[in-house]
Amino acid sequence: MAGKLYPDAATALDGLLKDDLLIASGGFGLCGIPERLLTAIRDSGVKGLTFASNNAGIDNEGIGMLLRTQQVKKMISSYVGENKEFERQFLSGELEVEFCPQGTLAERMRAGGAGIPGFYTKTGVGTQVAEGKEHKDFVNRDGVSETYILEHGIFADLAIVKAWKADETGNLVFRKTARNFNLPAATCGKVCVVEVEEVVPAGTLDPDSIHLPGVYVQRMIVGAPYDKKIEFETTRERESA
Repeated sequence: MAGKLYPDAATALDGLLKDDLLIASGGFGLCGIPERLLTAIRDSGVKGLTFASNNAGIDNEGIGMLLRTQQVKKMISSYVGENKEFERQFLSGELEVEFCPQGTLAERMRAGGAGIPGFYTKTGVGTQVAEGKEHKDFVNRDGVSETYILEHGIFADLAIVKAWKADETGNLVFRKTARNFNLPAATCGKVCVVEVEEVVPAGTLDPDSIHLPGVYVQRMIVGAPYDKKIEFETTRERESA
C-alpha cells in the first residue's frame, strides 16, 4: 500500500472490523453505495452490526446482502422499502429498526462529524418519531411557542463511503446525486474508509471542486470497474415511427 491507498477492500478494513459495530454507510438506494466494502464486511463474518444508512439497498444488494446473512441487528434508516428481507426480519422481530426522517438522519450524521452531541428539530413532533425523546418549547421570532424534539448526533465506529475521484491525499469528489449521504456519513466515523472509481495525483483536483477534504479519510481503495445497478426498471414499448 502507498499512503492511504490500499490494494483491496478486505485489506483496507483489516483491523477495523469486529462484532457489534455502529457503521455509517453512504449511498441512496443503489446510488453511490460502497459495494466493495459492504461485500468485504459480509465476507469477514462479523455480526451484530448496526447500520446508519438512508436505506438497506434491495434484496441481496447493498446492505441487503448483510441482511441475508443475518449480520445486521439494527438499522437506523429513513426509507425501508424495496427490500423484502428487511420487511420479513422487521415483522418477525429479528431486526430492530430506528426510523429517522431523511433530513434528520442527514443532520444527525453531520452533527456527529462536527462534534455536536444533539440538536432540536420540529420534524417528527406529534408522531411516533417523537416517542421517548426530550421535548422542549422555544419561542419563535413572532413570539409563538413551538415544540421541538431532541435528536442525537451519530458517532459511528466506522464510516464507509463511495466517491467518484480522489487524489493521493484522500481529497474526494462525488459524482452528481451520488453525493447524497456519502458526505455526512464520511465525517461521523472514527475511521473513514472510501472506495473510489479513480485516484489521481495530488494537486490534480481543482480545490474548489473538492467535496470532502482528505483529513476525514484514513483509508481508500479503487473499486472500479463498477456495474451501475438500478433498483427496478419501468419501461414501455417503443412506438412505431
